Amino acid sequence: MAARKRTGLDRLWSPWRMEYIRKADEPAGCLFCRVGGAKADARDLVLARRKHSLLMLNRYPYNPAHLMVALVRHAAQFHELTAEERTDLLDLTALAERALAAEYAPHGVNYGLNVGRVAGAGFPGHLHLHLVPRWNGDTNFMPTVGETRVLPESLEKTWKRLRAAIAALPEPGPKKGRKGGAKAR
Repeated sequence: MAARKRTGLDRLWSPWRMEYIRKADEPAGCLFCRVGGAKADARDLVLARRKHSLLMLNRYPYNPAHLMVALVRHAAQFHELTAEERTDLLDLTALAERALAAEYAPHGVNYGLNVGRVAGAGFPGHLHLHLVPRWNGDTNFMPTVGETRVLPESLEKTWKRLRAAIAALPEPGPKKGRKGGAKAR
């Protein structure tokens, strides 16, 4: 058997996503529209709601505390958003980032915005952003060899921790300096 030529590209293999892909093809409607109109936050893993956006845990996470920030209104493209919707979506994303840092202290975060099915969007008609916290050594042999994803706590426990962290954080915004101006970085 010939040795496989290495391409230099690592692969992210997530076989547990097949359940999600199969469900996404079912005519159950749009997840984000359903969750946006519902008020069952614990059941739907919704962490925060704003006028134009919502923050929720991904039920099929790549990593622990994998979050999604979705627009409440059904819109597929970023350019379709109003200025107020864009601001609301990004402010909630900033709050999510701060909650992850406060509660889980990741070493990094992958942000993803998949527009269209061929780009990887499971719900191609509804704009949403992913935040995937990353830690040194967070990938290992288990998904490849054991076909098992190791998550160190339940989604319900993660939801409770992040919900409490969000409640403890002030709303995102520029920090004020001594003279009332924004602090320079």
